[in-house]
Order: sequence, then C-alpha cells, then structure tokens
Amino acid sequence: MREAIRIACRGVGTTHPNPRVGAVVLREGRIVGSGYHVRPGEAHAEVAALVSAGERARGAVLVTTLEPCAHHGRTPPCVDAIAAAGIRRVVIGMRDPNPAVDGRGVQALRSTGIDVAEGVCEGECRALNPAYLKFLAAGLPWILLKSMVSLDGRVASESGDSRGLGGAAEQRLCHRLRAEHDAVLVGIGTVLADDPELTVRMARGRSPLRVVLDSRLRLPAASRLVQTTAKAPLLVATVSSDRAAEERLSSWGARVWRFEPDAEGRVPLGRLLRRLASEGALSVLAEGGPTVHSALLRGRFADRVAVGVAPILLGGATAPTWTRDLGRATLAEAIELGPLTTRKVGRDLWIEADLVPAGAPGV
Repeated sequence: MREAIRIACRGVGTTHPNPRVGAVVLREGRIVGSGYHVRPGEAHAEVAALVSAGERARGAVLVTTLEPCAHHGRTPPCVDAIAAAGIRRVVIGMRDPNPAVDGRGVQALRSTGIDVAEGVCEGECRALNPAYLKFLAAGLPWILLKSMVSLDGRVASESGDSRGLGGAAEQRLCHRLRAEHDAVLVGIGTVLADDPELTVRMARGRSPLRVVLDSRLRLPAASRLVQTTAKAPLLVATVSSDRAAEERLSSWGARVWRFEPDAEGRVPLGRLLRRLASEGALSVLAEGGPTVHSALLRGRFADRVAVGVAPILLGGATAPTWTRDLGRATLAEAIELGPLTTRKVGRDLWIEADLVPAGAPGV
C-alpha cells in the first residue's frame, strides 16, 4: 500500500479535480504492475496497473489507495476491468466518499466473488486527497495560507519593500506550490504593492487560476496579472457595481464575478470559495496579503499554513506582519495548530502545520 501511495503522488498537480490514486498488482508477494491516475479522462490507477501487469494480473492481488469506481463517468467502471482481469483479491486504502462510488465499488467487487480488504493505511491514503475530501464533506476548497516573513514576523519593511525577502530556494518552492494547486488567491493590496504575476515559472507544471479580491475594481491594465492573461486565467472577485470597469477587465481577458458585499463591504469569502469549488478549484493557495490571510483565518476557511522565515530582522513601527486582527483577545482563544513540520530551504526555515478544526467553517 505504501508503494501505491508513493506512486499516487506522481499525480500531484495533474489529476484536478479528480483524486490522486495509486495502485499496484501483486503476484506471490512481488509487484508485477503499477499505475496512477494521471489526469481526468485517462485511465484510473487500477486500470493502469492492470495494463502494466498484463496476463500476470490473473489470480493476483490488486492494492489501491481508493475504492474502485463502479459507475460510468469519463471512463468505464474500474470494477469491470478488475473482474475481467481475473484479480482474486483487492486491498483498498479507503472508501471513496463520492456518493456515486461510496461502498458501491466494494459491493460490486464482492458480488463477483472477489475478496476485498479495506482500511489499510487509511490515514496515509486520506492524506493524499485533503482537497477532494473537504469538498465532498463541506462544498469548500482546501486552503493553504503561504507567507514569507522575517525572523521578527514582518512581510515587508517599513517602506513597503518585500521583494527578495525569501531566498532563491524558497522562491522555487513557492512556484512548486502554485503548480500543485488549482487556484492562487491574493488581495488587491498585494497586487498594487508588489505587481505579482502568480504564474509557475521556476518549477514544472501548469499555472493555476489566479484570483484577485478587488472590491472596488482597482486592478490596473498595466499590471502583470492583466498582461499575462494569455498564460494563465485571471478571475477578479468584486462587490463593485461599476459596469464600465467590469467590461474593461473582461476586454483585457479577465473574468469578473460580482457579489453582494458582506457586513464589512468586502467580497463574501464563503460564497466566493463555494463557487470556486463548484467550478473545480478544490485547492487554493492563498498568497496574501495580511488582510486576506486574516479574513480566511477569522472565517475558519483555512486548513494549513506554510511560513518561510528569512534570517533577517526588519523591525519598524509600521512594518506589516503576515496576519492582522484575528478576533482573539486571549491565549485561550488562540487558533490552534497541529504538529509543526520544519526544514531548511536554502538559507531560510520553512514551517508548516495544519489548523486544528474548530467547528464548522463560516458561510
């Protein structure tokens, strides 16, 4: 199963919006075939593994990280291919909570006389697909908050300078993160201050959908985001009723989603995120800035944080930190994180942790 999990990871950044799945075929304790789901519309991991094994699959054991499907989607049911290949036993990491699959694949396999074992390395198999599982459970995308800070927690100097805060190795890591997510989210303040492109340039993989929270439609025509709409899609979320500005953005190649404002007059994050997820953006990388990060944390939308710490001290009375008011007045009210993972990335320290769930997300 751990080999199937390892293989499934090859689908990071390409299976969207399908889950990452890996499978191996075992014969007399030896792997004779393997496969993973590469992208939607192509063979599922189980079928790829069976093709790899060929005739050696007859009478063998199939190990897969996720319950095989029993319905017609873009591809035929995997359970039919498994039965036709002569597999005698299927070992499953976890059931697929997709209502079209949940339990039906197991039932279909057993109805053909195939022995089925479930729940092998289930926690590790679940960890392959946090975005897919969150969407099925809550209708929301999985969100990673990413920031680069100085050792004293500043995201920019007092003069507003932030370029080059993270070292070269950390910059490459951030581009890999973009390639692994369906969308990257920033606020208009970050766009006006830094003029980012938000495409993937220092890593392999596709550029994600770029989403800008722009309540008053201030995105400039000369911005790198607008100038690169041919490279990667651009979406502007707003509460502005300025139709002329909206038409200008559309003529520049951007999509505009208009919402009724929330209580603070801003884009309602819950409605935006649900719409993104419904259109297939199941994983979102929130690159900032502090206002966006804070709003996602206050609304309990964020799932994980990743912070790169540069070995410098910036100080400054007004130099911004990566979060602002989180509505937590005491230590007892602090947002709790799970175990930290840390590693050196070039000159910098990279820290990640999941947020401990604290009730239902905001709407």
